[in-house]
Amino acid sequence: MEQQPFIFSGTSNRELTLKICNYLNLAQGTIDVRKFSDGEIWVKFIENIRGRDVYIVQSTHPPAENLMELLITIDAAKRASATKVTAVIPYFGYARQDRKDQPRVSISAKLVANLITVAGADRVITMDLHAAQIQGFFDIPFDHLYASPVFTGLFKDLPKDLAVVSPDIGGIKLARSYAKRLDAGLVVIDKRRPKHNQVEAMNIIGDVGGKNVLIVDDLIDTGGTFVAAVNTLKEKGAKEIYGAVTHALLSGDAIKKIEDSAITKLYVTDSIPLKNELSKKIVVRTASGLLAEAIVRSHRNESISSLFEIDKN
Repeated sequence: MEQQPFIFSGTSNRELTLKICNYLNLAQGTIDVRKFSDGEIWVKFIENIRGRDVYIVQSTHPPAENLMELLITIDAAKRASATKVTAVIPYFGYARQDRKDQPRVSISAKLVANLITVAGADRVITMDLHAAQIQGFFDIPFDHLYASPVFTGLFKDLPKDLAVVSPDIGGIKLARSYAKRLDAGLVVIDKRRPKHNQVEAMNIIGDVGGKNVLIVDDLIDTGGTFVAAVNTLKEKGAKEIYGAVTHALLSGDAIKKIEDSAITKLYVTDSIPLKNELSKKIVVRTASGLLAEAIVRSHRNESISSLFEIDKN
């Protein structure tokens, strides 16, 4: 009889792990995560995982303890003699620092990749990296999923005057894949950023006048850049403005900014657990089905390329 994958949840996103297990009709593995009085993390697998295929679901959004917990849990699984340990990271934190864009800075994405590998992970599954080249930072198998299947069905019934907008040059490939499947035009925003979380100027490359607009991106943090893009598109004559953003960090007063903006709806996934007091303009779509399919196909050594849903041309 084939052994089922053993799925465990860290503390960063337990609800998403539960949805993944429900989708696969599997019982969630039991793990004990505690903290000493000084905040040090302690992890123990309650069940015997010797010789098992183990999947640890843990997003690494702030605080940094989420990343540390993932590393300790991977180490505990390896020391418990799991055959294969896969880190399922719905949101891969520290990915925005993926290169030396100025002197004397860290490439934290590479550092995190090294930490996960050294901790003992045999494979990584993640979704919508901030920069696709981060895959190359790992010396272990890496499955990069795209959340577009979670969103595209929502916009197929919109009028054909739809334009898909990439909020920056780096997101063109993602935006093009949406535009191709939705038979829509492609628009790019050229922005100048003098410092983190601040935009100096925006230039629209393409026509949005009289069109419905869909802004696609991998993450939204403070919401300042996103709302500035919405306002600029509205000034250029856009009609209804929608957003499809995978990772909703929503730090600071991001929710208020979105509520006060001209956007019609912003769709996000549950890769990061969201606050209860969300704006009515924010709609959460679960990525559990996508992640669950990736887990079960990985366990069976089947191809998961059909889940990538991205234009590779």
